[in-house]
Amino acid sequence: MSAEPLNPQAAAAPRVPARRYGAVAMTLHWLLALMIVGSFSIGLYMTGLPFSPQQLKLFNWHKWAGITILGLSSLRLLWRLSHPPPPLPDCIVEAMPGWQLVAHRGTHLLLYLLFFAVPLAGWAYSSALGFPIVWFGVVPLPDFVPVNKEFAEAVLKPLHQGSAFTLGAVVLLHAGAALKHHFMDHDGLLDRMWPLSHQGHAR
Repeated sequence: MSAEPLNPQAAAAPRVPARRYGAVAMTLHWLLALMIVGSFSIGLYMTGLPFSPQQLKLFNWHKWAGITILGLSSLRLLWRLSHPPPPLPDCIVEAMPGWQLVAHRGTHLLLYLLFFAVPLAGWAYSSALGFPIVWFGVVPLPDFVPVNKEFAEAVLKPLHQGSAFTLGAVVLLHAGAALKHHFMDHDGLLDRMWPLSHQGHAR
């Protein structure tokens, strides 16, 4: 027996299939999500290791993942600007309290900001320490800032760590809200970005 929606307005509103994101937007969304989770996990693990070849290897993987996230974020932003997302269905907008609509928009804006802030801060931190990034050991990247180890440790390291943990918290909030809409409100919001749904795609 399925759970009843908590919001009486959502229960009264007819469920209209939501227009979905396109295949490119979905691919970038889930690929970026996997990269962020992987990079964050490596970052947490490697900082607890003693200095060793294994730690250095993980640091390189973490840097390569960060640059890849930066590139995917740029592609996703360009795609979103040229392909506006499908609007929320009227029944969902009417059922959601005003604060949830504000949180929905604000969370997306903050996510995009952090998609760029976290890897750029990490790139700057590595450059300031005097460790250039060679993407996948093949493509050398320019130093983002001049070498300044004191500035790196005092400013850039806390900035990178703080923005990374903030991104992790916002991602959890975003995922939690999506699951709440799917399992508690039953309003079809998650179907807009879920690849296995059979609803129609947006152009």
